[in-house]
Amino acid sequence: MDFKLDPADDAFRQEVRAFLQEHLPPDLARRGACGFHPIRADQRRWQRTLFDRGWGAPNWPVEYGGTGWSHLRQFIFDEECALAGAPATDNGGLRMFGPVIYAYAGDELKARLLPGILKGELYWGQGFSEPNAGSDLAALATRAVREGDEYVVNGHKIWTTGAHTCDIIGLLVKTNPEAKQRGISFLCVDPATPGITVRPIIDIGEAHSLNEVFFDNVRVPVSNLLGEENKGWTYAKAVLENERATSAEVPLNKRKLAQLRHIAGHERSDGRRVIDLPGFAPRLAQLEVDLRALEWLTLRALTEKSEGVSLPYGSLLKVRGSELVQRIGELTIEALEQYGSYLYAEPGENPDARPDWPSGPDYAPGVAADFMYRRAATIYGGANEVQRTIIARSFLGL
Repeated sequence: MDFKLDPADDAFRQEVRAFLQEHLPPDLARRGACGFHPIRADQRRWQRTLFDRGWGAPNWPVEYGGTGWSHLRQFIFDEECALAGAPATDNGGLRMFGPVIYAYAGDELKARLLPGILKGELYWGQGFSEPNAGSDLAALATRAVREGDEYVVNGHKIWTTGAHTCDIIGLLVKTNPEAKQRGISFLCVDPATPGITVRPIIDIGEAHSLNEVFFDNVRVPVSNLLGEENKGWTYAKAVLENERATSAEVPLNKRKLAQLRHIAGHERSDGRRVIDLPGFAPRLAQLEVDLRALEWLTLRALTEKSEGVSLPYGSLLKVRGSELVQRIGELTIEALEQYGSYLYAEPGENPDARPDWPSGPDYAPGVAADFMYRRAATIYGGANEVQRTIIARSFLGL
């Protein structure tokens, strides 16, 4: 397949670069270039800038406030933003939940939720996994019993990213306990509702992005039901496919690989640049080859999706992308030499905070924390073992 840019697409890339040079504040770019979890204030600020430019939702249809860009232009935009160090936007709202809302929700719920996502005023948490329902998500046990115009929710979710800072939780619940997939519904829940308790989970990198969430007789209006009752499994699969399709993270991997090349060219070991050590350059070259192959697979998937092909490319991209980001992280830690063992503290949610970091090169902060966090990349979004089963069934007929 030929994915060469035509002159109009190349001109679009130059337009995006010019916009980033003019409108991306240096402090946001500095923080965005680290591997730390993005600060919510930075995300809101940047999303509002994109919204004002008309670029708030590159992947949404025009009728819902999107840009109407081709898949290729969306890819170009994401790549340029990542390389410039722009803060990650709300992947949950813009990539995962937003498309499911405008595809399946009623008009009232669309009008209530979509504008807030576009403007960066409504951030999402994913209330799917439970202690006994991760890869086998259909085994979830959180119950929602309807009482008049409300559902009463009881249960326990885990690994909920951003539950402590989000504005709404996309919650999977059992509304028919006798069924499995066909008994699941999808509720949009305000995390400030009485009866919800959020407990932090501090990860191996000493960062707080994950949480347990407990629901104790939480009352949720029936108007917050997305789509139809007991059809939540259909919506959940769409959310997960959207998540997996973005898990290749080609733009982010490009930035990380560029960072790795920079580090390897500057750090020294036994008097030589790391990149000149025996065997290092071939390993770096193999990562570049694999990333180029992943980029072409992503472009093929986007092209075929626009042509109506419905193969589960998300599973392929998820497996290849998650394993690649781990391998890039491993080699970056190695290239950093002694600085690879420094666990720099996350700056937290205060953009003006000045963490007391140990001395070292300015490209070291965030590398070890991101490397540790990405150990879960092959698990979150659906474990890679499960994705390989999907690939075997869908592509190989096994």
